[in-house]
Amino acid sequence: MGSKRLPAFNHSNNDNREKKPNRKEILEKKKAIDDLIKAASADKHPLDSFPSFRHFHKNGLSVYLESGCGDKLSSPTKKYIMGLLKANMEGPYGSEWPTVEKAKRREMVMPEARYIFVHEAPNASSDEILTMSERKETLTVCLENKGSMVGFVQYRFTLEEEIPVLYVYELQLEPHVQAKGLGKFLMQLIELIARKNRMGAVVLTVQKANLLAMDFYLNKLRYIISTISPSRVDPLIGDEKSYEILCKAFDCEAEAIFEA
Repeated sequence: MGSKRLPAFNHSNNDNREKKPNRKEILEKKKAIDDLIKAASADKHPLDSFPSFRHFHKNGLSVYLESGCGDKLSSPTKKYIMGLLKANMEGPYGSEWPTVEKAKRREMVMPEARYIFVHEAPNASSDEILTMSERKETLTVCLENKGSMVGFVQYRFTLEEEIPVLYVYELQLEPHVQAKGLGKFLMQLIELIARKNRMGAVVLTVQKANLLAMDFYLNKLRYIISTISPSRVDPLIGDEKSYEILCKAFDCEAEAIFEA
């Protein structure tokens, strides 16, 4: 779906035509991309690479982050995820929700599903100025005592249009921690994780009816409606669909496919 290259009008020398990759080159590229996704998915502790993102402490809010995998979720965590999803998304999905809910129950426990869990820090005042050692100590206490969960990000490393991407399946927060900069903070972390693992883009799906989410991604984070979104593939079909696919590309090849 990328932009098409116009043929060179050179009747005297066909050697100037762009050389097509042979089968060996295609297979080598495919293997390299598969290996890239496997390596990214194998990292079970992505937060270790970004210690400054373990803690969000501003705007009257103090939370700590923890990573997880879909096939390692506890029963209480599964129940929490579905409860928050229903509370936040039943409205935007409308009559589609019963079918969507079943699909999301399957998606959330897949081995390739990756999570960033947000825990509210127990007994922490967001007005405190903490030293690095105090933050580490508080983080340890928080994760050991499992401060109450107030949100999560669910994502996967996968292929879209033969491009390795980080696909955000969910970004869900409790109402009382919204509008404090936490969502932007989490998406900045997601973009860093994507870049570290050499993904070509971050991709996500947003319900058109979710006007706050559309504004958040398009205007605050500068994502764009992707060329693979129904409204750009075929406007007539797009009008019938309830969602848009948004993206932020990190290299020229991904830009050509997703943003051209």
